[in-house]
Amino acid sequence: MEQLVQVVGALLILIAFAASQFGAMDPHSRSYLALNFFGSLILGVLAWRERQWGFLLLESVWAVVSAWGLRATLRGTRPS
Repeated sequence: MEQLVQVVGALLILIAFAASQFGAMDPHSRSYLALNFFGSLILGVLAWRERQWGFLLLESVWAVVSAWGLRATLRGTRPS
């Protein structure tokens, strides 16, 4: 089951990335930032549980940066 959750987290991030690369999603959009936030949050929790510190660092920073951008878009400003 944990592997399935891990794949879902990775797919959320990859869907956002691919959509952005193909011009289907703006990297400053709420949907892009939300997909990145929730995907990295899932992967970060799993990394913490498995004590994978490098992966935890990567996913934690990814989640914080995504949350920062999402917060800005929810306030009506463009993330800088």
